[in-house]
Amino acid sequence: MRIVDEEKLDEDIEVESTIRPSTISEYIGQSEVKDNIKVFVEAAKIRDEALDHVLLYGPPGLGKTTLAMIIANELEKNIRTASGPSIEKPGDLAAILSSLEPGDVLFIDEIHRIPRFIEEILYPAMEDFTLDIVVGSDSSARSIKIDLPPFTLVGATTRAGDITSPLRDRFGIVCKLKYYTNEELKLIVERTSRVLNMPIESDAAMSLAKRSRGTPRIANRLFKRVRDFALVDGKEKIDLKTTEDALDRLKVDIYGLDEVDHQYLESLINKFNGGPVGVETLASSIGEEVTTLLDVCEPFLLQNGFIKRTRSGRVATAKSYKHLGINYQENLFI
Repeated sequence: MRIVDEEKLDEDIEVESTIRPSTISEYIGQSEVKDNIKVFVEAAKIRDEALDHVLLYGPPGLGKTTLAMIIANELEKNIRTASGPSIEKPGDLAAILSSLEPGDVLFIDEIHRIPRFIEEILYPAMEDFTLDIVVGSDSSARSIKIDLPPFTLVGATTRAGDITSPLRDRFGIVCKLKYYTNEELKLIVERTSRVLNMPIESDAAMSLAKRSRGTPRIANRLFKRVRDFALVDGKEKIDLKTTEDALDRLKVDIYGLDEVDHQYLESLINKFNGGPVGVETLASSIGEEVTTLLDVCEPFLLQNGFIKRTRSGRVATAKSYKHLGINYQENLFI
């Protein structure tokens, strides 16, 4: 598994629960989203009503789960958590909904993966706070309506386009989380260092931030690995040299590109003259799955200007050539 993978790994669960902020004021970054949610929460508390349903979307590792927990804390209500793939039967959803107390927050991660026939049960629950259950089968089947207490559904997804329009339209608050700036990631790294009781110098924190692909989860994961190198070297504080040496050994370069990213760009340039070339051909040339390139490599490479997508395929930009130290000659046939 890649250390710069944005998806949550098993090792992330413990550290994220330890360093996770619990209030809006502690949450670093996402300023617009944070400020708006603060207003909506305060307004709901003034009206003494449940907060409108919230949809959080954006790439993995940007803090959607953390923000959902902060919303519950700011509302001073309990939070129940579930994931889309774990809700397999209507009874699974009914059990969760019927256990909610007035004003509770229900957080469903990967909400785009809820089966469609179960999603339809959510519609009346979200709109009217009622649960319609069909009991029995064939001629003996009958519908039972159960009243639910007012609650707030917070849905999180990395694929907003996969959410059906009827479900998306039932969220009153929709927030897009963006990649973090280096300065914001530096603050997150410094906060993590304090929570985990391992000081880090300012320039070292910035160096680590620059290699974190705009993602707090990756920044915290890299911090843990750099901390390991510092501890083995007998250092009580992480300095710049230790940070850069550790990240070089982990093959994470100054832009946050790892070995797979380098293989992608080198194959695109050296084997296919910089493109254009199809992603399936690229995947075969470096022995990676197409989905890995589409979901993990390419979003970051596109966002940072290393590649372009054209109707004919992927094309390496001048930035890729410069980064790899290869002379660039513009392709006239693109």
